[in-house]
Amino acid sequence: MLRFVEHRVGDQRLISLIRRWLKAGVLENGEIHPSEEGTPQGGSISVLLSNVYLHYVLDLWFERVVKPRLRGEACMVRYIDDFVLCFQYRADALRAQEALAKRLRRFSLTLEPTKTKLVEFGRFAHRHASKRGRKRPETIYFLGFTLYCTRNQKGNFRIGMLTEKSRLRRALMRLQDQMRRMRHLSLQEQVNHLNQMLRGYYAYYGIAGNFRALRQVHRAVERYWRKMLSSRSWKGAIWWEQFHRIKEQFPLLPPKLYLPYRELQAIAML
Repeated sequence: MLRFVEHRVGDQRLISLIRRWLKAGVLENGEIHPSEEGTPQGGSISVLLSNVYLHYVLDLWFERVVKPRLRGEACMVRYIDDFVLCFQYRADALRAQEALAKRLRRFSLTLEPTKTKLVEFGRFAHRHASKRGRKRPETIYFLGFTLYCTRNQKGNFRIGMLTEKSRLRRALMRLQDQMRRMRHLSLQEQVNHLNQMLRGYYAYYGIAGNFRALRQVHRAVERYWRKMLSSRSWKGAIWWEQFHRIKEQFPLLPPKLYLPYRELQAIAML
């Protein structure tokens, strides 16, 4: 790790600081445990160092060593330690998968078996899926999204993106937990907190084709907010008619696509 950093950083004081950061230890249950390897989990510098490490271990290796030896085209999309390798031909994918495991072992890294799989994906996936006894092509899980093969209104191939089911459940549970904690706040404070959470969710998952998931989260927040207000009301349950009047005065942020189809197509063409 430090050798990789030294390729770009010549200040030995900074190198010494990073070295001490890596060896500072981890505080767990009031006890400090020494760090023998890796970067501290949750540390503010861990993401930066992970990107530096994988830039040399993975990015440069894939561009300079793997791609020139392939029969067809290939590309890689990586975000920190999550990445997807795309190949034109299955034979290239199998060769690269074997080489990748060897490359990572050289640098004390391994692939997570439960998150690693070979998937047939793309414009011809529908045709090949029926030949292999499947009704539809396989999907890819990446950065909280489920990527699937679909077609636009003109019948051309398009990659669809939906919120991953486990991430959707986790988001709803987190929203409910936050709402339980703020049940004794004023209505204005409650709606401010709710809109802040909804805005963050829309900003990440608000991509073309995923509007249904945004609407599902919005409706779940509405239902749980009404239930929470009913539980603290001295007059009993707050019915929907009364709740709609509350929403008119304290409106919830409606679902919004931050990356609509036009902008998504423009990015795909770059």
